[in-house]
Amino acid sequence: MQSTDNKTGGPERGFTRITHELSAAWAISRKDMITYYIKPNIIVMGILFPFFMFLAFAIGKNAPPGTLIPGLIAITLLFSASSIEPVSIPIERRVKTFDRLLSAPISLHSLVFGESISGFLYSLGIACFPLIVGIILFATPIEHVPVLVVAMALTAFCFATLGTLFAAYPTENVGEVMSMLNTIRLPLIFISGVFIPISEIPQIGQDIALFSPLTYGNDMITYAYTGTSLFSPILDILALLIFIFIFQFVANRLYKKFNE
Repeated sequence: MQSTDNKTGGPERGFTRITHELSAAWAISRKDMITYYIKPNIIVMGILFPFFMFLAFAIGKNAPPGTLIPGLIAITLLFSASSIEPVSIPIERRVKTFDRLLSAPISLHSLVFGESISGFLYSLGIACFPLIVGIILFATPIEHVPVLVVAMALTAFCFATLGTLFAAYPTENVGEVMSMLNTIRLPLIFISGVFIPISEIPQIGQDIALFSPLTYGNDMITYAYTGTSLFSPILDILALLIFIFIFQFVANRLYKKFNE
């Protein structure tokens, strides 16, 4: 009889633990949404910066505006998703609220996941603006709507986790984290096929592009709009899932190392 209770109690305790961790992750994410979504740093880096950067390059291209929408969505997801945590976590270190999160009875997995969710949801909301502009103003056709939804979701969560990873650096200065992050984000734009097709860049650039998550996100978004892509959507999905796993794993290790 005792062994039966243990068998039934084990799964129940496991389910309770998972529910507790997910609730904690959502609480962390909700806290970030309420506190940081309208911070000037986030508005500049998450909205204005990608828009003006894209506009600067789009002006010189002899292409209909509607054809540029997939690239605009891709870089909007890149910058908006990765801009929440590099602002929120250093600020919370400065005011000592981050220490309370670390000492809370939750795992680091919940902490990293919760912080990433806030960037994920923020970027999806922001990326809807170029999506709607493309539909309403330029009547940009979308051939594969489900593929676009999956592409935006995976790309957003991938770069939200990247932002959480960089925010693990133990500093109270937002500028330090942003500077390090931009050394990665800016080159990604130019090697990932957003402005220049990967087939048109030198071979060494094509080889490097394979290690950029933006390559696969942009490729999948382009496929959703045009039906053509460099890789198959299945490969794009697998690549983004691998990057998400790597970023989540490394972020957990870094938070553990820097806060022991």
